[in-house]
Amino acid sequence: MLTSPKVLFVPVSSAEGIGEYMRSIIFAEAIKARWPDAEIHFMLSNQAPYASQCPFPCTLLNQSPTKEVKAVNHFMEQFMPDLVIFDASGRQSQLQKAHSLGAKVVFISQHKRKRSRGMKIGRARVTDSHWVVQPEFVIGPVSSLDCCKLKLLKKPLPLNIGPVFTAPDRVEQNKLLKKYQLQQDKFVLFNAGSGGHKIGQQLAADIFASVATEGAANSGVMSVMVFGPNYPKPLPQLEGVICISSISNADFINLLTLAQGAVISGGDTLLQSIALHVATLAVPVSKDQPARIKVCFDQGLILSCATEKEAMIEQYQSLLSQVTRDKLVSAMLRNPTMDGLALGLCEIERLLRDH
Repeated sequence: MLTSPKVLFVPVSSAEGIGEYMRSIIFAEAIKARWPDAEIHFMLSNQAPYASQCPFPCTLLNQSPTKEVKAVNHFMEQFMPDLVIFDASGRQSQLQKAHSLGAKVVFISQHKRKRSRGMKIGRARVTDSHWVVQPEFVIGPVSSLDCCKLKLLKKPLPLNIGPVFTAPDRVEQNKLLKKYQLQQDKFVLFNAGSGGHKIGQQLAADIFASVATEGAANSGVMSVMVFGPNYPKPLPQLEGVICISSISNADFINLLTLAQGAVISGGDTLLQSIALHVATLAVPVSKDQPARIKVCFDQGLILSCATEKEAMIEQYQSLLSQVTRDKLVSAMLRNPTMDGLALGLCEIERLLRDH
């Protein structure tokens, strides 16, 4: 097995979403912990506000990597990676280039359309491992046609690894409680994703912040609002709300597990909260989220409503009910918990062992 692998991360990156980038950072940190001599590099759009803060060596592109075919392919020729992880990104020609250079290729999909894209014959031929970062109960099974197609290609079915997040840590939790002067189970955590999403002409984060402020005033329960690194305005000062610009996934997960409940979007954090058995109100902030939220709601795992202040305030009151929270957590406990980080690392070890 390689002891100093060269790993290239190519996540979707833009001024709106951040989930793919955060997932890549989590895997990159885990790889560095497992292989301290690993050489890790990122390729990101310079339009993403977080790109300049990437903790690993990074090549900035004018657009998301999927649209920068020549630049990505040229860099791979220079870098000569052992493993390339395309998170919801990459043209077929980019995957083919990585494969032709001898790299192991991982493609990560997060919803049905991307999963189907990853199973197209041209892409499947050059993909060594296809991960789906949702449980099967959310995304549904692979069709019989796609199963037959992959079997003929002698390629495995996509691997459902579920949500990817850093495990909670009690020492770090205590530090966060002290830092923000919080008490466990005495606050509600709010987050609208990266902070760059809009509902009509209004930033989703501003709607969430308004609900956090009114909810705290009505209930007396402290609100903690994480605005996200893509939030384009100065951080406000709100009565009864601790406003945080941006935090690491590890700190977010620790706050999430300490909270009485959470009001979040329907992105990666939704599945993370379910895996961690945190009572949650989920509302959509992008077009791919309503379907995911509906599946979770229909199974009794979460509360949900439209991304409108009045509807969110009403559901927030329900979230504070101990009976409601117990019911939600009970439903979550009946679902198998998946550790996407551990499953993904196992696959990485397998791929590098066979390299």
